[in-house]
Amino acid sequence: MSIPVPHSPLPLGGRHIVLGLSGGIACYKSADLVRELSKAGATVQVVMTEAAQAFITPVTMQALSGMPVVTSQWDAREPNNMAHINLSREADAILIAPASADFLAKLAQGRADELLSLLCLARPVERCPLLLAPAMNREMWLHPATRRNVAQVLADGAQVFGPGHGDQACGEYGDGRMLEASELRDELIAFFQPKLLAGKRVLISAGPTFEALDPVRGITNLSSGKMGFAIARAAQEAGAEVTLVAGPVHLATPPHVRRIDVQSAQQMFDAVLPLAKGQDVFVATAAVADWRPAALADRKIKKDGRGRMPGLDFVENPDVLAAVARLDGRPYCVGFAAESHDLAFHAREKLVRKNVPLVVGNLGPATFGRDDNSLLLVDAQGDRALATADKLSLARELVREIANRLAAAQVAGA
Repeated sequence: MSIPVPHSPLPLGGRHIVLGLSGGIACYKSADLVRELSKAGATVQVVMTEAAQAFITPVTMQALSGMPVVTSQWDAREPNNMAHINLSREADAILIAPASADFLAKLAQGRADELLSLLCLARPVERCPLLLAPAMNREMWLHPATRRNVAQVLADGAQVFGPGHGDQACGEYGDGRMLEASELRDELIAFFQPKLLAGKRVLISAGPTFEALDPVRGITNLSSGKMGFAIARAAQEAGAEVTLVAGPVHLATPPHVRRIDVQSAQQMFDAVLPLAKGQDVFVATAAVADWRPAALADRKIKKDGRGRMPGLDFVENPDVLAAVARLDGRPYCVGFAAESHDLAFHAREKLVRKNVPLVVGNLGPATFGRDDNSLLLVDAQGDRALATADKLSLARELVREIANRLAAAQVAGA
């Protein structure tokens, strides 16, 4: 019988977002963005410029947001007739998506000739962040005037999400696409995560390794890499500079994470060791093969009818985690133990044998390939279970744990 996974809190639960639309064909993506933000728990108040209304109607945005759309600074529905004040005071953030080249120019110059630019100027900057998702033709994005305007709005405290790269509505190809709704949702979720690892450098290994037998066969395991990729995302959300060394998996790289792809255990060792000294944290989630064939056949090994594979000898692979733990000035090392039985016993044995401060245990057959997991934190003082949850929620909890341990170690060493 499978264990039911508890629903995690909605990542934008309790947040009130003012979503501003300036003019551009990317307004069609804003409709989906409202749905994505709402599903993540946010309430969304849409504000549209006159130009935005040429691309999508206020009726559509009202139907999706469940709230009246505001289009004018003279909106008589406001008792004090000050929509620009009221809207900005109620918001946890103002997200302009799409932010056109013209609108970026307005922000850079401090112009306020309509409601959306007016409320951006009137917002209390210390508690209402301004987030911008640019959308324009590639030449407009690369124009020196736009570059100056982006630099100015960044200097004034705004944050820019994107733009993306790819096909454009005009038929051209390049930078300038507004990020997709799901990407902007994730950027907003990450923005609100506590920056517990700000200024830290985190190195993560993830996924399986593949040990070749011959040109067409090899030995691997069932690790999907999902837990390691979730930890990479959670660490980046927490403000860390993250490098992810990944075995052969079919997963998208988390935003703003540097990724290095490898195949074998030796390649993972060769990628991790040179990087490890410059890191604050190393999280070894990868399910690295303990053994590899002593020799790689240069041709496919054929069956010979005798019921066994001829000449198959194995040698031990280098131990990535133990090697990092032996470094002078080593990072804070977190090992993972994917076991089939006696989880607490084997995780503690790994803690001692690898000489690391924390080992995270899980049952491999119960989690490989799944979107949920259960973790056991094992250290010198004992062990503590993290209840079954989705892997990203567990990753965020583990990041909090690591941040707390780093802070405690810093206090103890002061």
